[in-house]
Amino acid sequence: MSLRTQRRFSARSRGPVRSPWTHVAQAAAALAAGMGVGRFVYTPILPLMHTQAGLSSAAGANLATANYIGYLVGALLGIALPALARSPVVLRGSLMVLTGSLAGMPAAHSTSVWIVLRLLAGLTSALIFVVAVSSVLSHLRDHPAHLPGWAFGGVGGGIALSGLLVLVLRSVADWRAAWWASAGLATVFAAVSWNLRPEGTPASGVSSTTGTARRSGPRTHRWFTALFAAYTLEGIGYIVAGTFLVAAIEQSSPGWAGSGAWVLVGLAAVPSSALWAWLGRRWSRPDLLCAALIIQAVGIALPALIGGVTAALISALLFGATFLGVSTIALAAGTHLQFPRPVALLTAGYSVGQILGPLVVTPLLHHGYHQALVLAALVVLAAAGAAAVLRIGFPHHMAVVRSTVP
Repeated sequence: MSLRTQRRFSARSRGPVRSPWTHVAQAAAALAAGMGVGRFVYTPILPLMHTQAGLSSAAGANLATANYIGYLVGALLGIALPALARSPVVLRGSLMVLTGSLAGMPAAHSTSVWIVLRLLAGLTSALIFVVAVSSVLSHLRDHPAHLPGWAFGGVGGGIALSGLLVLVLRSVADWRAAWWASAGLATVFAAVSWNLRPEGTPASGVSSTTGTARRSGPRTHRWFTALFAAYTLEGIGYIVAGTFLVAAIEQSSPGWAGSGAWVLVGLAAVPSSALWAWLGRRWSRPDLLCAALIIQAVGIALPALIGGVTAALISALLFGATFLGVSTIALAAGTHLQFPRPVALLTAGYSVGQILGPLVVTPLLHHGYHQALVLAALVVLAAAGAAAVLRIGFPHHMAVVRSTVP
């Protein structure tokens, strides 16, 4: 009896087989709550807090940094304690705390309290991400590669729907209503993802096999170093746009343009992971990574260099179509290189980059957001340069490793 036949027989013996699309929908809802709303709804609400709550540009950057520090802590907890990724209690508890942190934002009017709430949102969003990703990679590993890609599209779906909420509410309500509505949307996503099956207990033979493959593989330190540099620089550049893009657009365009552009970011992100995974079957990962980073740099720079509604919408489309794709490609390349703990190391570098991004551009925010976007675009171009180095002699023909997603 073949291994696949044994798995099918075992699944039937446990009960009715669920459609993989059910699992995709639940994982997408978890990522929409944790990432699309929990992390990124701050971007379209930030301009409202500037004008209505008296939040300064520097304080806005501090709130963003607190969220990214919380995310790094949560990611490190997921790495240090792998059992967290297999716990439905962790998933459900994180969903509840995340929703509470969103609801707490309009209930307070203190920057210190907001910092604590955004720190909690970052920590819980990371735990949700760890559980959802582990679940997707575990339960969909025998299905076509585009299915995990659509699950990660939940991040884009959360961005689009929360951005649409803010776009509608900005003309009829204030910043508090935007946070309340975001908490309500996160509650809906949490309900859909409540019964998501976490990753099962790993088989005893998996780690030893992987360890043997890594020990017997070629030395890949130089390629991984270039990949690590590219991905860390991407973390710095992308997060500046991910935090301040709406505020920057609204400096030179009508008020609806910023929130509308953010909705477009989410819509473009929904199919992006599946699309880049499909392209990865036809072109090399270093080439795709370099191309995606260059496209993203152009998208980030457009609102600062040109301005206007058309440039803003094109910027949103390019940014949304690439920021998840870059993660998909980079983490798949790291896994392909069979470097020890590649996803953990790359994610740590990316998270540190996200913390540094707002801090690096804070001195530039006294003159608006355009200089910050130009600097972010230059950093992403530097990441593309590191990806170009990765192309030199990249070991394409190694032992086949299942592609991973961020």
